[in-house]
Amino acid sequence: MKKETIHSEKIPTPVGPYSQGIRVGNLIFTAGTGPFDLKTGQLLLGDIRQQTRQVLENIKAILEAAGARMEDIVKTTIFLTDLKDWSAMNEVYREYFQKDPPVRSTVQVAGLWGGMAVEIEAIAALSER
Repeated sequence: MKKETIHSEKIPTPVGPYSQGIRVGNLIFTAGTGPFDLKTGQLLLGDIRQQTRQVLENIKAILEAAGARMEDIVKTTIFLTDLKDWSAMNEVYREYFQKDPPVRSTVQVAGLWGGMAVEIEAIAALSER
């Protein structure tokens, strides 16, 4: 199967040697995505709710560049630097996945690049519409 690189102009270019997203067949895989402000390109630090919302908006931008929607996400992996933020992160996450949410894993990590508190990666499956 052909591998297609996905790139959204709405979010900053990755800081390392990786792609924002890859499409293979009807599957789209996003890189671990951080809370980069869509307007300034700067890392948004601070409140976990704000960071989570920004991360999900960035994932949404990558999916849109691939012709997909948030509803197409079938799996997410969430990386938190502190599991005490789980409930607050979930408040925002629930706003994006109100019906038939994707399967998910949430893990605590020792640290994330740039001092981020949350990073999320997603897998989406495009269906024929």
